[in-house]
Amino acid sequence: MNKNLAYEVASSLLKIKAVFLRPNEPFTWASGIKSPIYCDNRLTLSYPEIRDIIENGLAELIKEFYPTCEVVMGTSTAGIPHAAYVSSILNLPMGYVRGGAKDHGRGNQIEGVVPKGKNVVVIEDLISTAGSSIEVVNILKEAGCNVLGIASIFSYELKKGIDRLKEADVINHSLSNFTTLIEVSNQMGYIEEKDVSKIKKFQNNPSDPSWMD
Repeated sequence: MNKNLAYEVASSLLKIKAVFLRPNEPFTWASGIKSPIYCDNRLTLSYPEIRDIIENGLAELIKEFYPTCEVVMGTSTAGIPHAAYVSSILNLPMGYVRGGAKDHGRGNQIEGVVPKGKNVVVIEDLISTAGSSIEVVNILKEAGCNVLGIASIFSYELKKGIDRLKEADVINHSLSNFTTLIEVSNQMGYIEEKDVSKIKKFQNNPSDPSWMD
């Protein structure tokens, strides 16, 4: 990971409020987990300068870590626009994977030409527990694709997600991550020093609500 780029991406996400940090008023995720952080990278699409930093950064990740990539596939729905921009920068074919097969028409789950036998990189907006990302990788593998790995904008660096990726033998490279975000947030005054340890405790075990104490 390019440290300077990681700091620039983290600063940009904070600037446009694509990332919120509320250690004393936690968010509730869909899973019911209470979290001091909420990330919505869809907002980056509305800011051309920041969008360019991210899309060019993802393209560079692919060139550095997946140089044999032949096809870019986005995750539905948040990864789709980023995959489109990145595929255009790299002049590569692009498609995306639905969360479930369509219940009409051809019943596709993979949209675009299915790249059987091709080297594929999955574009993801963020990695938390990694379950949905691994599911997309498995769908592509079952369709006959050679999945090189994932290129993502942001990683929460949760232990559960790291362990899942390792168990599934799936590589992920992110532009920025939780550790960098906390450093930048502290430096820029978005959070106080006393909140840093609370947030890191959440990162170690999100399912344990004691981090809020």
